[in-house]
Amino acid sequence: MAFTDDLLDAGSEIWTAQFEHPFVCELATGDLADAAFRRWLEQDYRYLFDYARAYAVAGAKAREEAAMATLLGGADAVLNEELDLHRSFAAEYGVTEDDLRETAKAPTCEAYTNFLVRTAHDRPVPVAVAALFPCMKGYLDVADHMADLAEGDHRYTPFIETYTSDGFRAETASMRDLLDGYAESYPGRRDAMREAFLTSARLESAFWEMAYAGETWSARESTGRADGRGGDDDGRAVDHDLDRDDA
Repeated sequence: MAFTDDLLDAGSEIWTAQFEHPFVCELATGDLADAAFRRWLEQDYRYLFDYARAYAVAGAKAREEAAMATLLGGADAVLNEELDLHRSFAAEYGVTEDDLRETAKAPTCEAYTNFLVRTAHDRPVPVAVAALFPCMKGYLDVADHMADLAEGDHRYTPFIETYTSDGFRAETASMRDLLDGYAESYPGRRDAMREAFLTSARLESAFWEMAYAGETWSARESTGRADGRGGDDDGRAVDHDLDRDDA
């Protein structure tokens, strides 16, 4: 069994929770409230910049040409394709690009982006790839599930079509192949890779709930976070040594 199959088996309960979440089910049928979708849109826009940063850092650390191409290509796709989708959605909701940029990260979004950026900077490349994979695989599987639930086109159909497209499937397959290759080359990293995968998967599942419930900081927690930035989510670890071995 491929290592990614083992990871997906380990995360099966998390995947089921995502499939059954009301955000996912209501988006699939077109019934999701505008406010919930707007919260997802704003938070995911903030998330994607750090997601792209994590890809770029991992790509800079990778030693193999194919790994560099996959990871740096992933960063490019997020910055030049996926963010454009979010801006397009935003325009339909009367949300400006300034509104998106100025949105404060909710606690779950900040926790997730911190985890990805720190993992990319501080951990070996195979572990970083394992942390990045649940976002792509999760969205593909959730969107396939949404497509099964949908009964005709509606206002959220472009979301479903984007994450079930041939291009997105190909990108996800490339990351899956990369992850399986690293697991074969560095078996001693498998436990850390599994842990990183499951952490990201749990945060993926929590992201739907964050958007659906309207998660916010408490008054005490929000002190000093007026710009939505906290901890190390701005990637301050950039001076770490990027020439370490993949293993």
